Amino acid sequence: MAREDFSFFHSLRVRWAEVDMQGIVFNGHYLTYFDVAFTEYWRASGLPTAMQQAEEGCEMFARKATIEYQAPARFDDVLDIGVRCAAFGRTSVRFVLEIHLGDQHLISGELVYVYADTTLRKGVPWPQEWRDTMTRMEKIAPEAA
Repeated sequence: MAREDFSFFHSLRVRWAEVDMQGIVFNGHYLTYFDVAFTEYWRASGLPTAMQQAEEGCEMFARKATIEYQAPARFDDVLDIGVRCAAFGRTSVRFVLEIHLGDQHLISGELVYVYADTTLRKGVPWPQEWRDTMTRMEKIAPEAA
């Protein structure tokens, strides 16, 4: 995706504990970066937090996470992590993420979450109010939502 396709970015500085002997980010940390950026995206949406969802008996569960490496991030880099809601299913939602260092695209990823009843551990339809909020945030065409 083009950087301009993202309406939300979260900045994060690479810490010493996240790099290997060559000073580049160890691959597993990119999922943590995605999670941090997604949490901030969700906070910005104003939708119910994980704790509020748990109280209501339905929560989002991670179903899939992918990472594609283009170039490494290094110690002390300040990364911009873009998050975008890309598509809805009946019970699921797909987010795409990208990590940039300035104008350089380093990492791409995808997170898929399923909304489920916590007692039954079974998917339930994503709330229409949430779809509407995401559609407004992302300017997704209603037919794609």
